[in-house]
Amino acid sequence: MLKGTLLARRVRFLADVRLDDGRELTAMCANTGTMKSCCEPGRPVLISDSGNPERKYLHTWELIDMGESWVNVNTGMPNSAVRQFIDSDAIEELRGYPFIRSEVKYGKDGKSRIDLLLTNEAPPKKRKSDPEPQPRCKPNKKPDFYVEVKNTSMRVDSYSVFPDAVTERGQKHLQELTALADKGIRAAMFYFCGRTDTLTFRPADEVDPEYGRLLRKAAKAGVQLLPYQFECSASHIRLVRKLPVEL
Repeated sequence: MLKGTLLARRVRFLADVRLDDGRELTAMCANTGTMKSCCEPGRPVLISDSGNPERKYLHTWELIDMGESWVNVNTGMPNSAVRQFIDSDAIEELRGYPFIRSEVKYGKDGKSRIDLLLTNEAPPKKRKSDPEPQPRCKPNKKPDFYVEVKNTSMRVDSYSVFPDAVTERGQKHLQELTALADKGIRAAMFYFCGRTDTLTFRPADEVDPEYGRLLRKAAKAGVQLLPYQFECSASHIRLVRKLPVEL
């Protein structure tokens, strides 16, 4: 990680940063949201170096210090992080599955992809010569569990809230998970709350009221809501606790 100061989020996917050694550079901003409450110029930031000379912008903006907490702003990180926490049995609700699969197609049109599918079924081999996938634990009778992961960076008072912008894609995910739950299939929304200065999770009705409506409908149908708080730093990601939900 390189330390610096945020100068500006110049366009949606780029951020100008002044490093502590005085150099100024442009970093990729892997975040499609408005980044409300975590995009203040003058704040300390951490950026990573891809080491890939073929990238137009070598660096990626990872974290910003908002005073009371570092905040994760890289929406590409939570999926792999949550998978690792599941793999180490750190998430109580998601334990006991032999296989964790990513980006599996599902939904009524078959075009949606679930972030994580917890299952007893081994993933197909990409090549015949590949070794057989090894289960994490003994197979069991647990039904498949569909888990969608959302990076949650916005803070309002003491709440972690989602989303920070109107999200038709997020609304579709809720509708797809609700349809699964209506059929008796296990489904969950996992909110990666990457800041430690909040106490409770709720939907951001003031930003996207339709998302809030669909989230309440999903919860009523049986979709599990799993907002987990994480401490993010240059050296680690630490699971802090599960946040209470206020609907």
